[in-house]
Amino acid sequence: MRKRAVGFRPRIRALPSVATAPDQRWSTDLCRVWGGRDGWLTLALVIDCHTRQLQGWHLSRCGKASTAASALEQALNSRYGSLGRVPEPFLLRSDNGLVFTSRRYTSLVRSYGLQQGFITPHCPQQNGMVERVIRTLKEQCVHRHRFEKLQHAMRVIGDWIQFYNHRRPHQALGMKTPAEAYARAYE
Repeated sequence: MRKRAVGFRPRIRALPSVATAPDQRWSTDLCRVWGGRDGWLTLALVIDCHTRQLQGWHLSRCGKASTAASALEQALNSRYGSLGRVPEPFLLRSDNGLVFTSRRYTSLVRSYGLQQGFITPHCPQQNGMVERVIRTLKEQCVHRHRFEKLQHAMRVIGDWIQFYNHRRPHQALGMKTPAEAYARAYE
């Protein structure tokens, strides 16, 4: 059996995670969702750490790098209106999962001009913002529905993400929604 090559993984410092403006740092992670007849589904999320806005997401039957790449591309598309190099590079934080360290995903991140940072192994609190939104999504959406199949899960989760970004106030944002926090940042 061939041993997997271990490349350089830039670690973030174990300091408080503070983003002072939108698009300084995004976080991404994967979670599993039961999809009824379609079995276990993989949900990839990308969140802006300043505004707490869910920028991109993708739900699929497989948990491969393509799932995480689709969520990242949706996030870039929704923020910048097109795919391509970002105007100003920023940090994309993730855990050390095989999906985020794969050649395909890391080359995609570099092609968009982003810097990739990995948390210290076994320290999920360093990626706490996206971990917390996954918990909230599961408590307020996933666990309250019995999904029949992938399309049903996509519709319900999409509606909840729309609610989360535009109507759900956040205490950490001064009881503003993520969309309001983003608009205020550019006033």
